[in-house]
Amino acid sequence: MMSTLSRISFALAGLLAIAFQSSFVLAQEDAAAAAVRQRAEQLVTAFNAGKTDDVAGYFMPRGELIDEAGTVYQGTQEIKGLLNAFFKEFPGAKLALNVESIRLVGPVAIDEGTRSITTADGEARSQFRYIAVWTNVDKEWKLASFRDFADDPIPTPHDNLEPLAWLVGEWVNEGTDADVAISYRWSDDGNYLLGEFDIQPVDGPQRKSTQRIGWDPTTGTIRSWLFDADGGFAEGKWTMVEDGIVAKSESVNSDGTTSSATMTITPTDNDHYSIAGSERIVAGAREPDFELTVTRRPPKAGN
Repeated sequence: MMSTLSRISFALAGLLAIAFQSSFVLAQEDAAAAAVRQRAEQLVTAFNAGKTDDVAGYFMPRGELIDEAGTVYQGTQEIKGLLNAFFKEFPGAKLALNVESIRLVGPVAIDEGTRSITTADGEARSQFRYIAVWTNVDKEWKLASFRDFADDPIPTPHDNLEPLAWLVGEWVNEGTDADVAISYRWSDDGNYLLGEFDIQPVDGPQRKSTQRIGWDPTTGTIRSWLFDADGGFAEGKWTMVEDGIVAKSESVNSDGTTSSATMTITPTDNDHYSIAGSERIVAGAREPDFELTVTRRPPKAGN
């Protein structure tokens, strides 16, 4: 019967064997990743020297190069032809690869990162994400596939609100029943448009409202939130159309009643836009449509 000491020794030996085997596998993977990285660096050197034959030689005979538009160039001859045409148009262009990760998946290594190409005069530069699939052929890593993907930055909230940038400024509407002063500006962080409304009715007290317009990334739409000085509030969903904006709003008034409307905002030139209100329901009753023209406030004397 195996003694306790023998059983412990046997278990330790097994653990040591597993640890050694794991270390050996990890060492192999590290060595393969280092070899792939070195091949990628050599490819960059060949490209920057304009050696199209050498660059094409890093691909397998039926390897493929796929550009960001999805066009496939297959085989070393097609890839070489593409490179020759490129260098004819952009002699002296330089390639840079930023290898972000290399992982072994079965018999292949998957290399991911970004690559950029800069023209000889430094005036133009393109950058794309890439995925490269390397395979070991006769103890030499070769490209089975190299594919570019667009690396456009994700639009910021400010970018998504740019179609409304024309609203920024001071505006007025002088109607028969009220004078309205409107102003829009960017928030300090540039992620919102901030609006202020000062309404002076002909026969009533002054009313003020503030508005915040932002981008909702969950729905991919522009939304607005308006707050009246008397405690009412409204929320709107904005849709860009060919000639302007359609905003559907729902509000809660200070007395607890609700209302809804569709507002169509149409710029007519740099200094004027129209607001048309339709589908207006206030406290359960239908209200008539309206349309008014808003004019950019002239600059003050001396400005």
